[in-house]
Amino acid sequence: MNMPFDLLLGRKTYEIWAPYWPQHADIWPRVNAATKYVASHTMTSGAWRPVVFLGGDIAAKVSELKQQPGPDLHVYGSGNLLQTLIKHDLVDAYWLKIYPVTLGGGKRLFAEGAIPAAFKLTESQVSPTGVIIVSYERAGAVVAGRL
Repeated sequence: MNMPFDLLLGRKTYEIWAPYWPQHADIWPRVNAATKYVASHTMTSGAWRPVVFLGGDIAAKVSELKQQPGPDLHVYGSGNLLQTLIKHDLVDAYWLKIYPVTLGGGKRLFAEGAIPAAFKLTESQVSPTGVIIVSYERAGAVVAGRL
């Protein structure tokens, strides 16, 4: 989290984060410097800058962003946006945090429309409180019988 990055956020996540992070720069300084790319069909401006709003064909716009030079794009929360990225094969790596609590039905990470994709484990750890943190990177196509 100390490396430069830009954020790719859904509208709801942007609206939740925008009032919080500018007031808490001491906790995570890079989040305020990051360009925030916000997927939204309704929102076109915001005070938490730098910000670029993406409307229309979000998958095509994210694909274009990925081709440009610059830091990695990170997605936090933004469940609907993430479903679009997964469906269009635009996710290169996952950092997953699995907490030892249940809060109800929740939201599926790999919902209808998720394409088959292989990943390799690149990092894992378990916190003293039981949170499992894992990182997976793309490993090509799924090969049957290879797990």
